[in-house]
Amino acid sequence: MADSFHIAIDGPVAAGKGTISRLVADRLGYLYVDTGAMYRVVALLGLRNEVPLENEAKLVELLQKTEIDMRNPNEGEKDGRLTTVLINGEDVSWAIRTEQVSKGASIVAAHPEVRRVLVEKQQIIARQKDVVMEGRDITYRVLPDAQMKIYLTAGDTVRAKRRHVQLLTKGTDISFEEVYTQLLQRDQQDMSRSTDPLKIVPDAWLIDTSDLSIEQVVEVIVGKVRVVRGQV
Repeated sequence: MADSFHIAIDGPVAAGKGTISRLVADRLGYLYVDTGAMYRVVALLGLRNEVPLENEAKLVELLQKTEIDMRNPNEGEKDGRLTTVLINGEDVSWAIRTEQVSKGASIVAAHPEVRRVLVEKQQIIARQKDVVMEGRDITYRVLPDAQMKIYLTAGDTVRAKRRHVQLLTKGTDISFEEVYTQLLQRDQQDMSRSTDPLKIVPDAWLIDTSDLSIEQVVEVIVGKVRVVRGQV
């Protein structure tokens, strides 16, 4: 742990966390860990096993019997995914990206015991590795001792436009107004959650991506990491 470097990134939906984290990890040669994907895995497990997503005990039981692994995509997996997600060896990188699973992830993320088990799994993944880990509670719950903590955000309208484009690209027929409403609802859920709510910790570096390109954000983060690590 002493020799590993951890970048913890929190922020609301559609702030660019996934793409930016993935590119930063690529540039630095770190492992990218999408913790949101792990909550999607729990939702997928529930849906596949016909377990109500409100049944916390059953979901935890399923989760404890499941091996979750993540890796940076290899040459044969570069199909647009940000990370490769495996459950018991099965590649579910795209199976967890449906709207049904996305909605389910918000439900299961509210379960304290599910969050506790996943935090343990996330910490195990990060052990002895240089990682870029993003989610909603990374800076204070999962990697509280991370050498760099970042809160990525953007204006509501900007984030809704980004999310709308993502959904349309996937073939989802949905209006901007619906996406905007859902985004505000998701923000409210994330920030008012009784267990590990989305928040800005005092030592986090706040980056508003509203008027910045992805490459500009990546460049500034990579530059700061290299300064902190004495690599410039």
